[in-house]
Amino acid sequence: MFTSVLMIEKALTSADVEFVTTLHGDEGVDFHVLLQPRGDQADRLLRAIDDVALGELDEAARENETPEGAEAVGQGQRALEVSLVALRATGSAAEGRLIEAHPLDALKGLVDEVGADEVIVLTDPHYVEEFFHRDWASRARHKVGVPVLKLFSHSKV
Repeated sequence: MFTSVLMIEKALTSADVEFVTTLHGDEGVDFHVLLQPRGDQADRLLRAIDDVALGELDEAARENETPEGAEAVGQGQRALEVSLVALRATGSAAEGRLIEAHPLDALKGLVDEVGADEVIVLTDPHYVEEFFHRDWASRARHKVGVPVLKLFSHSKV
């Protein structure tokens, strides 16, 4: 059994689920999912710059509508539950938790706790953070001690 820690920021799409569950062919995968609600992970300015870089001006204008605090946690919990159900529906084992602070510390702790073989960071592009190597995947590569694969989400939810 292969053990993957999957770090996400929103509910997995069906394409995302298919992609991560087929990465290792026929080998079974045990997923441990960490989700940090989007409203808590980066400030609005960085998200707006990313939206502009992607040509999504309407999204940039609506960044102030992104839920934060308790509202973000509630949406994050629902996104996590949807993602776990979708992973389990493929026959994979899956459990998960929300992270509200220090995502890389939580990631390192979970990798050590479950003896993970890899970390998969599945996210929307974050161009500013990626340029400065401050995105989750870049920072995790120096912290977790296992291979880190960075994938981009297949579609917006």
